[in-house]
Formats: sequence, structure tokens, C-alpha cells
Amino acid sequence: MLRLFIFCIALSHASNNFAEEYSDDVFQKIKDMKHASLIFGSEKHTHIAIQPDLPLVPASTLKILTAFIALETWGADHRFITDFYLDKNDILWIKGYGDPFLISEEIDLIVAALKAKGLKEINGVGIDHNYFSSDLIIHGQSATNNPYDASPSALTANFNTINIRRKNKTTYSAEAQTPLTSTMLQAGSKLPSGTHRINLRKNRSGSRYFAEILVAKLNAENIQTTNKLLIGVSPMTLNPFYRHQNSHKLSEVVSAMLKYSNNFIANQLFLLLGVEAKGAPATIEKSQAAVASQIDQIFHWNNYTVKEGAGLSRANRLSTRQLIELLKKFSPYRNLLSQQNDKIFVKSGTLKEVSTYAGYVFRSQTWVPFALMINHPVKYNFRKKVAKKLLELK
Repeated sequence: MLRLFIFCIALSHASNNFAEEYSDDVFQKIKDMKHASLIFGSEKHTHIAIQPDLPLVPASTLKILTAFIALETWGADHRFITDFYLDKNDILWIKGYGDPFLISEEIDLIVAALKAKGLKEINGVGIDHNYFSSDLIIHGQSATNNPYDASPSALTANFNTINIRRKNKTTYSAEAQTPLTSTMLQAGSKLPSGTHRINLRKNRSGSRYFAEILVAKLNAENIQTTNKLLIGVSPMTLNPFYRHQNSHKLSEVVSAMLKYSNNFIANQLFLLLGVEAKGAPATIEKSQAAVASQIDQIFHWNNYTVKEGAGLSRANRLSTRQLIELLKKFSPYRNLLSQQNDKIFVKSGTLKEVSTYAGYVFRSQTWVPFALMINHPVKYNFRKKVAKKLLELK
């Protein structure tokens, strides 16, 4: 507590003396904004602190919090699972547990494993996506076809998105690794010519899409299937015919989430944290409570709001002081962030009239955390300019 108190005093002191120490126009512009905040420094030496306790919309910098709690909960080497059951009628049931990284290449590995287990023929596919509630509503998610609005699901493929190409009123898969399926044909039927990556908003659509890709890849390996598709509860009285562990560790999943700002992965993890603490099925309320409990235990924050895990919601609130405390804890994982250059690891966040930036700059042979939040219109590259100026401070 004493160290935290000293840190608070240092931040307050730096804020009061900011104008005297730094007259650079970039920093002065932040200070002149009503809804902007910047902290650069550590407990021992705070270089800059502008409105450090002002709660602001963090946008996608919130993904750092989701990443940290996930890594601390499950460990960097954790791998998500999916179960496959074969019932007495030779229906291959798939039980999804929210694996956020079931991409087409991963389904290739699943098919190879099923074949190695002796699977030669099935009489249809059953889908069990009951691990997640069917009426999930993510705060801040818009009703668009854009990939960043993809909905979470207990079972889905390719981040609940499809990538298709339209030419001469014909639909093609835009990915060599992904076969053309009926879901893709239906989704592409009304699209203009060109390449389109769009999301599948409905829980059932995502599960169906996974099953379609799986069946196409089973057929390609001469494992005979029918078009029968069932949706229900898998036969849990049976032992799994095959349990698939994703080939990607949690650290790799988190790295992809942070570097590509993948909202789907972030909210899959957010929902799974709720299941970990409160049990299935996943609901947004369980996840909000679970994450709040973790924040209380680890950070003891007051005056914050976390509605979801990706930073989509404008109701989310964090201060830069809270982001700095998070970044101190996240330091062992900083290489999972994007690199602006070899001296800056960072996560950006963007919403309309929201521009945020949080990470580390390398100064004096050490990585120093910084957090910038601007809830005000600024040029897109302004935050990069700020980070570069942080490196130049004497």
C-alpha cells in the first residue's frame, strides 16, 4: 500500500508540473483536451501524468485486461478443447466449448485425427452448442456484416466469419483452405462482385458452418457422410470418440487477438472466464461478475466499468492510472503485443471519436509503460506520434 501511495503522489506531482517540464505541442494538445489522459512512467519515475484518474472509454486497449486475466486463469500453455462422440446410429456429435481458434487449418487436424481413430463412415453430424447461452448480447456489438461484429459461439469456425468471392453472379470460397459450403452460398447470393469477409451473426449459423466445413473435409479424405444435420444435446453418457486439443496455445491465441484486435477472440475468452468461475452455460452476466471479481482481487480498483472483453462498448470505463497498473502486471507478456518499432510494444483502440494507445517504450535499458486515452476527435496517427515523442523525452 505504501508503494501504491508513493506512486499516486508521484503521478499527481508530475501532472502539476507538466507545463513547466514539457512544452512540446503534442503533449500540450493532450493537456488542452477535456476528455484525454496520458501517463508515462513507473512507480519509481513518472515522466508525465495528465488527468490520470479520469475514467474514459478504453476501446480495444481493454483487450489487454482480457488477455491478462485469461493468461493468469489458465496459463500460457493452456489449449482449448472440442469433444466428438459417435452414437449408436453412427451420428458424429460435436460438443463445442467455445474454442476461439477453430480455423480451417485446425479442422484439417481434427479430420486427420478422426481418420487415425478409425472413422470411416458416419450417418450425419450432430451439433451441441449449449455451452453458451443462445441469447447472448454483447454490449457495443453492432448489427453489421463486418468481421469485427462477429458473435461469440460455443462452436464455430474461422472466427465466425466467411470469406467469399463473387464473380459473374457465382460465389467462390476466397480461401484455398476453406471449401465452399451451403452457408457461404446462401450468404453470398445477394452480394455484389468482389471479395467479401462477413460475419455469421446467429449462433446456429456459426455451428452449422463448422459442421459443413468438417463434412467437406471428411469427404475429401474418403470418409463417407450424409447431409443429415442435427442440433441438440450430445450423448454425454458416451466417452468421447475423440477429444481435440487445439494446436495453438493460449499465448498464441492471445497474441493473435492483440495484434489483429480480434473482437471475436476477446469476447470468447471473456465468456469462458465466466464459465470458469460460474459454470455453463456462458452468459454475459456471469462473465461481468467473474471479471469484476478478478479485478477486485488483483487490482482493487474503484470507479471502472467493464461490460465486455473486446472494448466494443462505449459504456466501458478505465483510467490511464488503471491501465498503467495493468501494464505493470502484463509486462512478462509484453511481446504478445504489436510492435510500432523495435522500441515500442503497443495495443491501440479505435471507436468513433475515441483513440487509445497503451504499451511500453524502451528507454534507459528498460521497458517503461505508458497509457494514452483520448475521447475526442484527433487524427488517426496522432497516438503514434505521441509514442514516438515519449522515446525522445530527456
